[in-house]
Amino acid sequence: MPYIDQPSREWYEPQLKQLALLLRRDQPGHLNYLLTRLIVAWLPIRPCYADYNTVLGVLEAAKLELYRRMVADYEDSKCEENGDVY
Repeated sequence: MPYIDQPSREWYEPQLKQLALLLRRDQPGHLNYLLTRLIVAWLPIRPCYADYNTVLGVLEAAKLELYRRMVADYEDSKCEENGDVY
């Protein structure tokens, strides 16, 4: 769940904003690279199944939350704009 406490958010936010400014939106591979390197750096030197399972769970939860909070609203607006297909 991405809802961490305020002090942690305040610590991460300036660094995240600076990093986001460096990412090229026309090259999604850069975002993929960044996420991959962050995960690899987070993992211990000798990861076990539980470590991999944790990372996969975090990625899945982040994906679902992104869809729930942002993509679904976008899709709803496009449905209204262009008509439903169901």
